[in-house]
Amino acid sequence: MSLVILTIVMAFGTALALGYAAINFYAVKRMDEGTERMQEIALAIRIGASTFINYEYRIVAIIASIIAVVLGVMITWQMAVAFVIGAVMSALAGYIGMKIATYSNVRVTNKARETRSLSETLKVAYRGGTVMGLSVGGFALLGILIVYLVFGHALGQMNDIIEGIEHINWWGLPTTFTITLSGYALGCSIIAMFNRVGGGIYTKAADMGADLVGKTEVDIPEDDPRNPATIADNVGDNVGDVAGLGSDLLESYVGAIMSAVILACEVFRSHHIDVSKNMVAAMINFPLIFAAGGLVACVLGIMSLLMKKKLSENPHHELNLSTWISAGLTLVFGTAIAWVFFSNIPAVDLKNAQFTAGWISPLLAASMGVIAGIVVGMFAEYYTSYSYKPTITIAESTREGVALTVTEGLAVGMKSTMYPCVTLGLAILGAYQLAGMYGVAMAATGMLSFVTATVSVDTYGPIADNAGGIAEMSFLDDEVRQITDTLDAVGNTTAAIGKGFAIGSAALAALSMISSYLFTFTPPTEMIILDAIQPLTLVGLVIGGALPFMFSGMLIDSVTKTARLMVVEVRRQFREIKGLLEGEVLPDYETCIAISSKGALKEMRGSALFAVLFPVISGFVFGPLFVAGLLIGSTLSAIMLALFTGNAGGAWDNAKKFIEVGGVEGLSRESEEHKHAIVGDTVGDPLKDTVGPSLDILIKIMSVVSLVMGAVFARFNLLDLIKSLLA
Repeated sequence: MSLVILTIVMAFGTALALGYAAINFYAVKRMDEGTERMQEIALAIRIGASTFINYEYRIVAIIASIIAVVLGVMITWQMAVAFVIGAVMSALAGYIGMKIATYSNVRVTNKARETRSLSETLKVAYRGGTVMGLSVGGFALLGILIVYLVFGHALGQMNDIIEGIEHINWWGLPTTFTITLSGYALGCSIIAMFNRVGGGIYTKAADMGADLVGKTEVDIPEDDPRNPATIADNVGDNVGDVAGLGSDLLESYVGAIMSAVILACEVFRSHHIDVSKNMVAAMINFPLIFAAGGLVACVLGIMSLLMKKKLSENPHHELNLSTWISAGLTLVFGTAIAWVFFSNIPAVDLKNAQFTAGWISPLLAASMGVIAGIVVGMFAEYYTSYSYKPTITIAESTREGVALTVTEGLAVGMKSTMYPCVTLGLAILGAYQLAGMYGVAMAATGMLSFVTATVSVDTYGPIADNAGGIAEMSFLDDEVRQITDTLDAVGNTTAAIGKGFAIGSAALAALSMISSYLFTFTPPTEMIILDAIQPLTLVGLVIGGALPFMFSGMLIDSVTKTARLMVVEVRRQFREIKGLLEGEVLPDYETCIAISSKGALKEMRGSALFAVLFPVISGFVFGPLFVAGLLIGSTLSAIMLALFTGNAGGAWDNAKKFIEVGGVEGLSRESEEHKHAIVGDTVGDPLKDTVGPSLDILIKIMSVVSLVMGAVFARFNLLDLIKSLLA
């Protein structure tokens, strides 16, 4: 019966989300694109974005095929197929989201031009963003449903877990349902890694090249059509902040759900808790149906904004309201789902599973994640919005020069890490008290249960940013640009909120996956205890803490290398193309697009391979305990670093915009202080849009890879071989 309910609910949620995404996609496409000049610019952005992602996907397809073959030969064919399914779902979500963004941007500009209404323009930008959000939730659950029905039930892997049956592959490693689920999560992670890293390098190299020469050297406005890097910059918004964002949060969403399912499977497969088969099945199925209920809730939350006849002139309030409705309905639906699954479970089973609040325990644990996500988002808003003191302080500090502008932004970013970490700590503690490590995994699922709503809001930001660029390059009047700039400033804050959600959920999901990883090499008769002062684990913790810094440094290096090439090209065109600065001729946009594309695709490989190979090589050399320390150290370090980089970058960006909208008395776009703010924004660009978003992928991909390889590390590692030879 539970299988029938699960299939119906997940299929309904998936169909509803993808169907509504299709409706919104074509609703946007039917809108007018505006003047001929606007259409030409939008077409150039669309072609540039499509060219990049098509070429990137060809490269990723080759790499993913190799990985799938290796997984099929070395682990199990089921895992290889699940890996391919995960990669396809993630790639589809990123591609569709990027497509709609390149159609929406010019229509947002035109709506502002025709109506001069902030609220009407907001609705168009948000409608475009919802296609990405709905695709993320819909494709993620579609892939999970396929894996669950085909491998879990049709091929009997789910039943094997419940019955305690274990299959062994050709070289003696267990091939359970958790391995298949890990394959699906790994497929999502690989696409997210390349989309986020490649897109992040692309967009920030173009952005920095455009700003460093255009705004600070030749003193022309942002997105001025005379700047050769403007089209590349706008293309970058779509490949990095839309396709990259979509794949990133789809992977976070899948990772959170899978962490709960995998942990439930591993706990009971290892016989560490004595409960009935019905309880095992309920704990495995609950996160899946809870996520489906959240997807339905998000569709209703999105409709609450799009179907409203008249919106207020406060875009932040409207976007927040839609998100809060989605979150609230998710908890309402979740309560009903928890009652259906756990109310008839015997009390002894609930007690043995550490459900301290009875049948509602997993729902309360999930609500810890929901509340923590909202609170972390509120802190991100406080530290990055120019409605609050931290960002205003940075804007004011531009009067004292570039050095203090940058220093003040660093201080804001560093201070912004404390309260979100306290919030996450309390959520972990509360969730653990309610339902053990399963509760922590459910907190991660809860935090991302309304990811469709948060991605919709996040994607609206780069669409609004592109719309402002098109307005500037199409020579539209200041009133239009003021509307798009207001929406863009709100988008910077919503992006910082989204990044807080992403790293928070990644931390919770990674912790539960680390727990599952410990089961892979701990004998069933032993308690799961990780001794932090055991030398191998301790060394792993120390080196793991340094990993996110190394990874971040590699990413910033990649951005600066590509940005340097962009700066040289932009300077060359200003110097050699006669009449360019006078506006008599247009620049060579294609060369700048090519520089960003080639640079991003070349530079992303090292960072991606580093994330995948470091835990694998470490495990084969030092064994599973070292990797356990590595995972914990890198997770803790990445949380702080991601919050710092995301919030500092967002605050610098909005401090610049605060000056542009006249928020600082006596300062304007033409002032010297505005140039100081531009430098701060440029310093923050690779931090908030390349480093920060990539760190949550780093810790999740390391956790998934280690989970898959844990049993291998325990049997085959160089350290144990040396010890055996010496003995």
